[in-house]
Amino acid sequence: MVEWIILAAISLVSASLAAQWLLPRRRQTGDNFGLSAPASLFNSVFLFDEDRLISHSDIALDGFESVRDWADLRRLLQRDFPTFPEVPDHIRQAGSLVIPAIDCTIERDVLCEWIDGIVRVQLRDSIDRPSAVQRDAQDPIRLAMEQAPYPVWLQDHQGNVRWCNAAYVSLVRKVRGQDTDLTAPLFPGADGETRLSTKTRISISSQDSENKLWFDLTLVDHTEGHLCYAVDINAIVAAETTQRKFVQTMTKTFAQLSIGLAIFDRNRQLALFNPALIDLTALPPDFLSCRPSLSSFFDRLRDQQMIPEPKNYRSWRNQMNDLLEAAEDGNYQETWSLPSGSVYSVSGRPHPDGAVAFLFEDITAEITLTRRFRSEMDLMQSVLDKLVDAIAVFGDDGTLAFTNRAYQQLWGDTGEVGFEPDSVLEVTRTWQEHCAATPILGEIRDFVEMRENRAEWSSGLRLRNGTNLTCTVSPMQNGATIVRFTTEDAPKALPIRQISA
Repeated sequence: MVEWIILAAISLVSASLAAQWLLPRRRQTGDNFGLSAPASLFNSVFLFDEDRLISHSDIALDGFESVRDWADLRRLLQRDFPTFPEVPDHIRQAGSLVIPAIDCTIERDVLCEWIDGIVRVQLRDSIDRPSAVQRDAQDPIRLAMEQAPYPVWLQDHQGNVRWCNAAYVSLVRKVRGQDTDLTAPLFPGADGETRLSTKTRISISSQDSENKLWFDLTLVDHTEGHLCYAVDINAIVAAETTQRKFVQTMTKTFAQLSIGLAIFDRNRQLALFNPALIDLTALPPDFLSCRPSLSSFFDRLRDQQMIPEPKNYRSWRNQMNDLLEAAEDGNYQETWSLPSGSVYSVSGRPHPDGAVAFLFEDITAEITLTRRFRSEMDLMQSVLDKLVDAIAVFGDDGTLAFTNRAYQQLWGDTGEVGFEPDSVLEVTRTWQEHCAATPILGEIRDFVEMRENRAEWSSGLRLRNGTNLTCTVSPMQNGATIVRFTTEDAPKALPIRQISA
């Protein structure tokens, strides 16, 4: 029994040695070219004899089962690896090529090697990369390009994208969807109107939104095409749009104003004006549209006699310098009486960034009305002063509004008006100092403060010097009250004589 066991062992060892001897000898790199490498499920190897596929690994990627030649493999890889060689001769000339994915966020590449007339193509994962390639992935320049916060990509002479960073991939998928072809350019390439190394503002539209995305596109010449950089300027465009709408709104508002507006920028050139300025100053629109300087603007106003004429030109220049300094401080406010009889109110106000705004307002009607009202008031005062009776007029708020000269002589009033007018209480107290005790003054106070059931009434008063007075209290419109004091020995008014026509 022992002999049979020894004989069986010898036969097994002999068979193993014979089988080992019959197998072809392996080179140091391995005769299977890595076809059976189990490093990763995503690791696939293809062997080509020129264009013909002669073998591939057992575990191939999904979709690669139909590969029969080099063209089939290139067609499947071209989307993610657009730099994959068109023919295997490129591999023979280079000896070895590492083809990165167009999407730098995908940690995969394709290794192509020329081995004794056989082209070996390996789709490998980041785990399968040798340490040298991993060290290259940590290169600061490469990391800066791949992790840049704005899109960067390489576009070849045919207009196809050959490489892009993560920001570009994110933008393309945001605009076109997740399954888009990264080789199709998102931005237009260089043309006759695009100058290299200069910024070009362009916009792109998303498929799911009507909003446009704005970028500053810069193209830099490269041996393989153009390096492209896109900077997001949506915030700038939005700010410019908001500012433009604001200016348009303000322009429409200024166009409806009756006040003339002239805004000069920091260079003292006219930047903005409204139609009312043309009507008030009679300056031609073409002159204002040419953006005249501040000095030219006021010189033209002087020529049009739309400014007070100075005694001499030197003092005029000094006045303009003072005007500008006052406007920059926001303290310029003057009333211009023009030779034509019109009156303008001119004010200067500082604006941001060194600009100055001048406002021209025609106040001729207001000045005329004020002068007429003042003239009527002077006439009324002169008429009251001619009356023999002492008259005091109280307003609806109970304050003393008017008196005449006879009133001032009777009660010793100077006629001067302070910042706050005297109330009826203060006035009646003054009367009380010159009169004997009487309840009439209290009744006058009550009547002035009343608003309803008011009728004219009279009563007598006696001064401390013995003079007898007749006090007549009469209601007026709008709640005003007139109080008239007549001395008993005063001459009676003469009858009015009619004048025949």
